[in-house]
Amino acid sequence: MEQAIKISRILSKTTCQPNDTSYAVCWVQNEVEGIEINKTLYKNVSNAVFFLNPAFNWKILKKDTSTSSGYVLSIPKQVLNHPTFKNLHITEVRLFSAHEIPKINLSPGIETRIQAILEMLDELLSTNLKHREEAILALLKTFFVYCDGQCNIKSVITDNNAKSTLVYKFKKSINRYITQYHEVGYYANLLNVSDKYLNECVKGVLGVKAKHLIVEQLVMRSRHDLKFTDKTIKEVGYTLGFSSPDYFSYFIKKHTGYSPSQLRKS
Repeated sequence: MEQAIKISRILSKTTCQPNDTSYAVCWVQNEVEGIEINKTLYKNVSNAVFFLNPAFNWKILKKDTSTSSGYVLSIPKQVLNHPTFKNLHITEVRLFSAHEIPKINLSPGIETRIQAILEMLDELLSTNLKHREEAILALLKTFFVYCDGQCNIKSVITDNNAKSTLVYKFKKSINRYITQYHEVGYYANLLNVSDKYLNECVKGVLGVKAKHLIVEQLVMRSRHDLKFTDKTIKEVGYTLGFSSPDYFSYFIKKHTGYSPSQLRKS
């Protein structure tokens, strides 16, 4: 089964649909002019993952650079029908639709994980290791789980999806300024919109309030620093912009149910 799965980098100026009936997952990273699907060109598609049904005619138009601009993963239908994927949204019905073109913008920080998964997948496909098929299916499932995560922005590709674009900019701003600013108002002002409109867009695109994304990022970074660095609890709190160790402890307890010291030991 795994021999039919293919992965390739986007290196040529034009990367076209494979000459088979496989489904395609295209992760467009950067340095592209756009993706053309059924003779319609969509621009501003950097850092987006597209799930393309074999019924679509598509090609990626790359700028004239020697570096890779992403990956194309070719997956036969029989692989998607494997029981490993039966409970995921990444199915022919949910994401490989012939009627619309699902698009996912990866949350800042997720890109490195996706890249590592695809690189391991590429390596496994070229080896003869024992249990290779199980490992390949496990990596594919992990890739799909990350794509299906709430932290990403899911939409249908259009020429102008203003709300999704705003939410993506909001998430990038959080990733950049989270150690200094924890309030929605700061980011709304940075993006030249009202708090109310920003919250409305986040709610419409992701189903959560804008503040939830800030809290989510703080909790994620706190967990990482507590478990994988030698910083003291006080240092972790100050590094993430909390005004005092007591407030940091209160925040962590409120949002995880554990104290910082308990998280560190878990």
